[in-house]
Amino acid sequence: MTVEDLQGSSSSWLFFVKCSFVLSLLAMVSGIVLVPADWMVKGYLTVTALFMVSATITLSKTLRDEHESQRLLNKLSDARTKQLIQEYGE
Repeated sequence: MTVEDLQGSSSSWLFFVKCSFVLSLLAMVSGIVLVPADWMVKGYLTVTALFMVSATITLSKTLRDEHESQRLLNKLSDARTKQLIQEYGE
């Protein structure tokens, strides 16, 4: 197994993704703090924003796990096919 199989993203891309996430969180928090509304509305916006962030993280992790399992299944299927070809090809 090579390093490319283990990590598909460059360090620059990982830095960009992490910075984007932090900047979006800061923008969301500052928007909630600065909105001219009472504390009830700000509390509601905070809870729904945190729920959206957690749901996004859960969705991205689930999609990644599904993709990884499909890659593993494809590799196993390819290995079985090669093994069958070698066995019956002799």
